[in-house]
Amino acid sequence: MKLLLLLLLAQLCSPSLVPEIEKDPEYWRKQAQETLQQALRLQRLNQNVAKNLILFLGDGMGVSTVTAARILKGQLQHRKGEESLLEMDKFPHVALAKTYNTNAQVPDSAGTATAYLCGVKANEGTVGVSAGVTRDRCNTTKGQEVTSILRWAKDAGKAVGIVTTTRVTHATPSAAYAHSANRDWYSDGEMPPDALEGGCRDIARQLVENIPDIEVILGGGRKYMFPKNASDVEYPHEDKHRGTRLDRRDLIQAWYEAKPAGKVAKYVWHRRDLLALNLSRVDFLLGLFEPGDMVYELDRNNETDPSLTEMVAVAIRMLQKNPRGFFLLVEGGRIDHGHHEGKAKQALHEAVELDRAIGLATRLTSVQDTLSVVTADHSHVFTFGGYTPRGNPIFGLAPMQSDVDRKPFTSILYGNGPGYKIVAGERENVSAVDFAHADYQAQSAVPLRQETHGGEDVAIFARGPMAHLLHGVHEQNYIPHAMAYAACIGSNRGHCNAASRPGASVLLPFLALLFLLS
Repeated sequence: MKLLLLLLLAQLCSPSLVPEIEKDPEYWRKQAQETLQQALRLQRLNQNVAKNLILFLGDGMGVSTVTAARILKGQLQHRKGEESLLEMDKFPHVALAKTYNTNAQVPDSAGTATAYLCGVKANEGTVGVSAGVTRDRCNTTKGQEVTSILRWAKDAGKAVGIVTTTRVTHATPSAAYAHSANRDWYSDGEMPPDALEGGCRDIARQLVENIPDIEVILGGGRKYMFPKNASDVEYPHEDKHRGTRLDRRDLIQAWYEAKPAGKVAKYVWHRRDLLALNLSRVDFLLGLFEPGDMVYELDRNNETDPSLTEMVAVAIRMLQKNPRGFFLLVEGGRIDHGHHEGKAKQALHEAVELDRAIGLATRLTSVQDTLSVVTADHSHVFTFGGYTPRGNPIFGLAPMQSDVDRKPFTSILYGNGPGYKIVAGERENVSAVDFAHADYQAQSAVPLRQETHGGEDVAIFARGPMAHLLHGVHEQNYIPHAMAYAACIGSNRGHCNAASRPGASVLLPFLALLFLLS
């Protein structure tokens, strides 16, 4: 044990761990002074009206996930990692959101989606409805529907879009357009008889019917759009990918039929067809690239399935055609799934891909007229630690053994989940397994088939017009209200008349003088 401690001490103190430039105190002083000057410049607030709104949602992207993804990004660039910057790290305004649901201390993705999209906190498992709705009870829904910021933007004449790596009927995207007592009612094939008899509609049907003029919808979820047992176009011989609809409807055809005469609508299911589109000639775009959720980024077939970044590029170019601007919801949805499966490598690569999409969107838009917000719906019981030295591989071992069972452990661990393993009555020795594999399930303290969400606050990063409205600690449902205020959409638009806009106190007398002189 003494030898191990000496080796650890030597590793921590090794000069190779510290970049040469960081040994100079002036490096840190200069860095701090540059940051200080950037902070001072933020006193000149950007109070423009936000023409465009982009909400990036990392599903399950808690602060520990953000930090680990930052390190991973740096290490993928052959750096130590800790000093790296995510694109979201560059956003000047940062806040925290309290994520609890009205009936849950540790929330789910449906109740939280209702909060950050509709501006109203709700019960877990319900989407687009108030807390007056009980999960699974269709008869509590009527009159409790709440609208989303996507609807507010559409009503204001803006173009709107949804891009996700999950099913387009999943919890996050569905809160933008649907109202459901159960987040899992993807098609009528997943609904109980009493809900169908009560007149409740499945989420896929609501996608087509509730807001039929959504300009861009990209993600997974083909099977919920087709009749039960209809073969999938990409996996015709796999039963699990067959259509699920009991009403025998083809909702892709219904989507086409709902479009105004003279408008061009395009449905695609293959990456090649998506990237080949002449977007100047397309008014409405629906892309469904998998029967269910899209494939993890690490496993993605880059011939058939677009990346999140590619989908975001297409969406922004489509939406930018509207002179009134746009609202775009972008979800990195499978961060959450990777964590639930205990597969940290999958989760963190999903987070890095979301950050890549954020960087692209930043380059395609202007900070002067586009408010971009990055946040998460909730966290996970994911952590990394173990006194790792600088530059330790994020998926590597801690540089020490347990002083209880004398076995090594990975830096990344989960509070609960499927990674709990007992071998011969003891904790599994991770040195005997491939802990760097993409599907390795990190060890957990409590055995569960699926790891759970975490209940702590999540970060909000903001950039662009009125980004300073996101500050301090907020209830999660505040987010869409602040974004709507910035864009002069939704309920409170009194500040948007000419006399109250920033600079109007100077501009109006000047205009009056011009009138008198004319």
